[in-house]
Amino acid sequence: MEKIWYASYPKGVPHEINPDAYPSLIEVLESTCKRFGTKTAFSNFGVALSFAEVDEKSRQFAAFLQSVGLKPGDTFAIQLPNLLQYPVALFGALRAGLVVVNTNPLYTAREMEFQFKDSGAKAVLICANFAKQLESVVGNTAIKTVIVTEIGDLLPAPKRWIVNAVIKYVKKMVPAFKLPGAIPFREALKRGAAASFQPVKREGQDLAFIQYTGGTTGVSKGAMLTHRNIVANMEQVAAWLRPTLNEGEDICLAPLPMYHIFSLTVNALALFKYGTHSVLVTNARDIPSLIKDMRSHKLTLMTGVNTLFNALMNHPDFSKVDFSSLKFCVGGAMALQKPVVERWNALTKSVLLEGYGLTESSPVLCVNPLEKGKAKIGTVGLPISSTEIKLMGENGQEAALGQSGEIWARGPQVMKGYWNRSDESKNVLPGDGWLRTGDVGEFTPEGFLRIVDRQKDMITVSGFKVYPNEVEEVLATHPKVLEAGVIGMPDEHSGEVVKAFVVRRDVSLTEQELREFAKKHLTAYKVPKAIVFAESLPKTNVGKILRRQLR
Repeated sequence: MEKIWYASYPKGVPHEINPDAYPSLIEVLESTCKRFGTKTAFSNFGVALSFAEVDEKSRQFAAFLQSVGLKPGDTFAIQLPNLLQYPVALFGALRAGLVVVNTNPLYTAREMEFQFKDSGAKAVLICANFAKQLESVVGNTAIKTVIVTEIGDLLPAPKRWIVNAVIKYVKKMVPAFKLPGAIPFREALKRGAAASFQPVKREGQDLAFIQYTGGTTGVSKGAMLTHRNIVANMEQVAAWLRPTLNEGEDICLAPLPMYHIFSLTVNALALFKYGTHSVLVTNARDIPSLIKDMRSHKLTLMTGVNTLFNALMNHPDFSKVDFSSLKFCVGGAMALQKPVVERWNALTKSVLLEGYGLTESSPVLCVNPLEKGKAKIGTVGLPISSTEIKLMGENGQEAALGQSGEIWARGPQVMKGYWNRSDESKNVLPGDGWLRTGDVGEFTPEGFLRIVDRQKDMITVSGFKVYPNEVEEVLATHPKVLEAGVIGMPDEHSGEVVKAFVVRRDVSLTEQELREFAKKHLTAYKVPKAIVFAESLPKTNVGKILRRQLR
C-alpha cells in the first residue's frame, strides 16, 4: 500500500518530516514572532494583532502566570471563543511551561466541573459571558487562580468600551456572577508587564495539551498531546500546504473555534508559523456577520465544516462575496458531502478539500492534494508526510485492497495516551505506535482513503451494514433538502431500520416524495423507513451533527 501512496504523492510534498525540528512549541512561537514582526497575525472585530504584539502580550501573560505561582507542568484551562485574547493566552501559557486544557465555552456547569476536576486544572481564563457557570463549581475544583476577560478587552479604546457595554447592557449576554478574587484579563497583562519573565525549557515528550474529545459517546476523555506531537503535525500540515502558501502573505478565515483541535493545530499554530493572517470569527453561527468578514478581506484560504459551507451557500448575501483571491478551503471535523463540495467549487471557483484526523492524532492524518485536478471528491485524500494508514478487518488481519476495515494510523502526531485512563489508552494504542481510530474506511485503487463511517454509528439491517454517511449524502442531493441526519432505530423484524431527520429547504417536500427519491439511489434496506422533518439538527460546537442526540 505504501507504494500506491507514494505513486500518487503531491508534487513538492516530502514523504517525511522532522518531528524534532524544534525542541518544543515555545521555540516555534518565539522564532515565528521575530520572523514576521509587524505583519498581522490575527484580527477580530476589525482590529489587527501583529506577530510582534502577540510576542509581547504573550510574554506578559506568561510572566503573570509565573507570578501567581504556576509551575511548568501545571494544567491551565482556557475557556474562550475566538477572540484576540485566545492566542495571547495560549502562547503565554505554553511559554510558561503549562499544559493547556482547552474548554468549550458553551459547556454546562456539570461539564465544566468534570473537565476541570479530571484535568486537575490549577487556573482558568474564562470569558465573562460564561463566568456564571464557573461560579457554581469552582469550589469543587483545584482552581486557585481565575482570570476573567470581556469580549472586547484587546480592542483599542473607545471601541473596547463600546463593545463591552453593548454586550453587557444592551444585549445582556453577561449574567451577573460572583467570583471573589478573580483577576481581569487586562489587569493580568499589566501585572505581567511589571513582573520578570523567566524563560522555560520544555522537551518534546513533555505535555503541551490535554485536549478533550467531544464526549459524544460516553465520558469525555483527555488526549495527552506532547510538544513533539503538535510540532510534528504543524510540520506535516505546513509541508502539505507549502507549495501553495505565500509566506507572510496569505489571509485565512478561521470560523471554527480554536479550542477545537482542528482549528487549534491548523489555524492557531501551523498557519501562524507561515506568517498567515487568521481572521478570527467569534460566532460562526451568525451567518450574516460571517459573510461580512468574508467581504472585508481578500481571503486566500478558509477552514470549515460541511454544515457551515452548506449554510453559507444558502444565504442570499453569499453571492456578494468576491472569491477571486481564494485558493482553497479545507473541511474537517465531519464528512464533506459531495453535493456541498461540487456546489462550493462551482460558486467560488476555488477548491474545497477534505481532510481527516482525530483529537488523538493532533489531529491531521490525511488530506487531499492541492494540485489542480488531483483531489478525489468523496475521499479524505492521502496520508500526510511521515504517516502510515492501514485497514484492519474484524478477523484481526489487514484488509485487502478494495475491502473496508477499521482505520489504524501511525505517525509522530499520535497521542501519548488518555489522561488518567490507562485501560482505554491500551485499547486504542495496541502497540508498535499504532492508533485504532474506530472509523471504518476503504482505499481506492489510487491509494486515496474513503471514510465509510464510524463503527459506533453503523446500522445493521437484517445482518446488512448501513453507513449513515452514505444515506445522508444521498438525501442531501435532493433539491428540497437542506441537511439530513441518519440513525438506526430498533425494529422487531430486522433488528434495526434506518431513520432520517431532515431539514427542508422547501416546505413542499413530503415524506413520500423523499422516500421515492431515496429508492432510486439506495438499495431497499438502506432506504429510511422513518422520516422526521425538523426545524434544525443538533450539532457540536464545530457543526458536526450529533447522532447521539438524534437517537
